[in-house]
Amino acid sequence: MIEETRLPDDIMAELLQIVPGPEPALEVHLPRIPVVEEGLTRRIIPVSDPRLDGNELRYLTQCIQSNWISSAGRFVRDFEDTFAQMVGCRYGVACSNGTTSLHLALTIFGLGPGDEVVLPAFTMIATANAVRYTGATPVLVDSERDTWNPDPTRLDGAVTARTKGIIVVHTYGHPVDMDPVMELAERRRLWVLEDAAEAHGATYRGRPAGSIGKAASFSFYANKIITTGEGGMVTTNDAEVARLGRRLRDHAFSDERHFWHKYVGFNYRMTNMQAAVGLAQTERLEEFVRIRRDNAARYSARLKGIPGLTLPVERPWARNVYWMYGIVVEDAFGISRDELRRRLARRGIETRTFFIPIHLQPIYYELFRGQRFPVAEELCRRGLYLPSGATLTEAEVAYVCKAVAEAREERG
Repeated sequence: MIEETRLPDDIMAELLQIVPGPEPALEVHLPRIPVVEEGLTRRIIPVSDPRLDGNELRYLTQCIQSNWISSAGRFVRDFEDTFAQMVGCRYGVACSNGTTSLHLALTIFGLGPGDEVVLPAFTMIATANAVRYTGATPVLVDSERDTWNPDPTRLDGAVTARTKGIIVVHTYGHPVDMDPVMELAERRRLWVLEDAAEAHGATYRGRPAGSIGKAASFSFYANKIITTGEGGMVTTNDAEVARLGRRLRDHAFSDERHFWHKYVGFNYRMTNMQAAVGLAQTERLEEFVRIRRDNAARYSARLKGIPGLTLPVERPWARNVYWMYGIVVEDAFGISRDELRRRLARRGIETRTFFIPIHLQPIYYELFRGQRFPVAEELCRRGLYLPSGATLTEAEVAYVCKAVAEAREERG
């Protein structure tokens, strides 16, 4: 039987100085706030929830009425084509989720045991896990303190004779500085995979995130800018990557004869029903991005004068889509990030902490023992994101900002 990874007590005591505490309990009654006067309509402000008031129901109904509910329906190809075009690519390969799309791309690239892949320490664990699924080894680099993205200046030093490629993560919707990454990749003969799970609609020097590397991985989990509930997609301009992706995601069935397999394939297919929702969502991508950017501007305008908060940036060459509006709670704020979360939760405001870096995860601790990534660790200790979904209203942004300011004022 598989066993849970447990770390010794002395190591856990050290890690607990960095990793976040337990999730705070949300209060649902908001007893201190006159809801009508504040212009609020919800007793809980979720960190992110989907908006499904477009063509989702109509397209789903067509799936049910036609009896095409599996991966063979027309909406899968329509969604692939439409989404790929929206992110500047010729091809899309829909998958069951974002993690499988990462693994599928890495498998197509031929990654295997003995190989290495450079990726950021500060990322969601799926990025590293997908590398391990192939038998390859992740090699970590630290992040930039302002964009929270992998630091391009650190990539070259992480490349070895075993390195096959680089995975960049467009963290929380801000694109990575891709020109130096691509220059390095060309010089060292490496491929680049963009983890664009959080960056639907982001652009780098006018080019869509997800169209710059050899391929990209997108997630359509319920909290993403575009959602299918669960789902993912590989996007690429490489016809052979697309051909292999479509073959491998479907058990590697052969065109020659049925139940004839020349590759070890996977069941990574997306259903027609998921794709129907995804197509309806893609039709509104620009609207959903505008909502997030508008709310980010409202947040920044109200929070910029509060001492001790570092707000998200937008580099001149970037279009940040603010998948989540993150803030970093510095010492000057007067209370810790976790205490701020508890105070916001008591007012019905849901938040999330930033990622716990890969090298601090119990399952990877031994692999990276002794390695330190100071920026990733600081972001883990201090970062949180505020409610950021497409249903968020201007009144709710104002309420959240007021609650943040009052939490600081009450710190003593």
